Amino acid sequence: MKILFAEDDAETARYVTAGLSGEGYVVDHLADGREALTQAMGGSYDLLLLDRMLPGLDGLSILKSLRAARIGTPAVLLTAMGAVDDRVQGLRSGADDYIVKPFAFVELLARIDTILRRPALRDEVLELAVGDLRLDLLTRTVTRNGQRIELQPREFLLLRHFMERPGRVQTRTVLLESVWDLHFDPKTSVVETHISRLRAKIDKPFGTTTLVTLHGVGYVLQP
Repeated sequence: MKILFAEDDAETARYVTAGLSGEGYVVDHLADGREALTQAMGGSYDLLLLDRMLPGLDGLSILKSLRAARIGTPAVLLTAMGAVDDRVQGLRSGADDYIVKPFAFVELLARIDTILRRPALRDEVLELAVGDLRLDLLTRTVTRNGQRIELQPREFLLLRHFMERPGRVQTRTVLLESVWDLHFDPKTSVVETHISRLRAKIDKPFGTTTLVTLHGVGYVLQP
């Protein structure tokens, strides 16, 4: 597995590069953002590790440029900026994960392993479509009738889950496990609340109902 690692802090770079190399990964390290973008555009990598604050070009800009060029290499942002808005901005720009410094190497390794175990996206599934509803997996944007819909990260994950399974009933238990990674019932209305919010954005403004409740059974996104 080949990883592009963009990090300008020498100590962090040495530590992470040595650790990943010891785990069998081939690591290309760069300290400049523009060089990292060029390398990511032309190289064949299994994963990108991008520091958010880089000289030349920051990690977020690198990621946006790659996603705009339809390059879907999985990416993890490394940053000292841990505010919720910063994390959301990173995820919306196309990051697969976001790790706040300082971090434990074992945590980084676990997250990398999780991402690399995911099935690679084929060209034909870079965009999901159900009727006039479109979800772009690279740019993480959603549109209906060509009109952009702004979703919160969890709403995006919920919609993606439904759009990957159009016409198939999804129970509350399945949604809790698949979208929230909860293997128990938290005894809250988290699913119902997010379903309601999602409907208010993808259905209500367009005067039609696509996300349907089957009382006592679950929910279904109608094709």
